[in-house]
Amino acid sequence: MLEVWLYTITSVFIVSILSLIGILTLSINRKTLNKVLIYFISFSAGALFGDAFIHLIPEAVGELGFTLNVSIYILIGIMMSFIVEKVIHWRHCHITHKGHEHPFAIMNLFGDAVHNLLDGIIIGASYLASIQIGIATTLAVILHEIPQEIGDFGVLLQGGFTRAKALAFNFLTALTAIIGAVLSLVLSSYIEGLTTFLVASAAGGFIYIAGSDLIPELHKEVKTSKSLLQLITFMLGIAVMVVLIALE
Repeated sequence: MLEVWLYTITSVFIVSILSLIGILTLSINRKTLNKVLIYFISFSAGALFGDAFIHLIPEAVGELGFTLNVSIYILIGIMMSFIVEKVIHWRHCHITHKGHEHPFAIMNLFGDAVHNLLDGIIIGASYLASIQIGIATTLAVILHEIPQEIGDFGVLLQGGFTRAKALAFNFLTALTAIIGAVLSLVLSSYIEGLTTFLVASAAGGFIYIAGSDLIPELHKEVKTSKSLLQLITFMLGIAVMVVLIALE
């Protein structure tokens, strides 16, 4: 169990550090940044789908068998992700836009904190399932966090935050991932079957994020050459998850 704790805390800390990646984008032209980010998004979508269908769902099925419960847990994960976005009126800002006002930036911070809390819970539950699944899930979260954190940083800057303040608040909200991970590890010791539920619902959450947030962003590009490159990076994201399962 000590190994699980070490892997989990290390992973969520790495994910939290990614909140500082925004500082690296200050010297990059926004148009150029957006062109690069779209391929991070397609790679991330493939990794999220891959982790859900190759790692998380098979793990839940392995624990419970292919039962109705697994399907319900996955659907709960999808509904939870939908509800979180509806309640806080927040969507992932993967590509920065102009025109955000200060109240939206504050709401974005709150939404980011909730999102990172859930990421921590998911990572903790994945490591409880196995170290290999935990690593795969952490990688999927990291790939998703890169474009998201860059977008969040841009939202805060355009919402009236200074660069230093934007970085500080972005990092503070990212630390909620550690809280989520600790909650996941502690509660699983007291609630029977919690790990399986969290793993299956995490798969639902990943399916929702990839299908609802990332894929629509990719469809904004209609040029054949760029669409093909998106498809290639999407497939590479899935391939990474296949390689990780092969290494188990």
